[in-house]
Amino acid sequence: QVQLVESGGGLVQAGGSLILSCAAPRRTFSSYAMGWFRQAPGKEREFVAYLSWDGGMTDYADSVKGRFTISRDNAKSTVYLQMNSLKPEDTAVYYCAARNLLVIGDLRIPQTFDSWGQGTQVTVSS
Repeated sequence: QVQLVESGGGLVQAGGSLILSCAAPRRTFSSYAMGWFRQAPGKEREFVAYLSWDGGMTDYADSVKGRFTISRDNAKSTVYLQMNSLKPEDTAVYYCAARNLLVIGDLRIPQTFDSWGQGTQVTVSS
């Protein structure tokens, strides 16, 4: 497991943008695939975006495809989630997650990730 620290959440109007950041330990970061998940009140945690350890593969939930972009800077051991055209239904606590590159299993399932950040609140007003 690795310690992940998120930042960048906040309150934004519908149509606006936010960028979330997730910092990880530098010595291990390049060995981890990264994901973003979110959880709204009363709902289960759901997949948002995934980025492979080398940046060669991405995946997005249909609800955010074309609006959100996941990226990583291995030199800064940081993964980002750029969120554009935000909607009220994007309101949730957003979690950064990591899993070792050797782990197999559905990348959209939270249980396949073994390290989690503390979460950051994103609120989109209408």
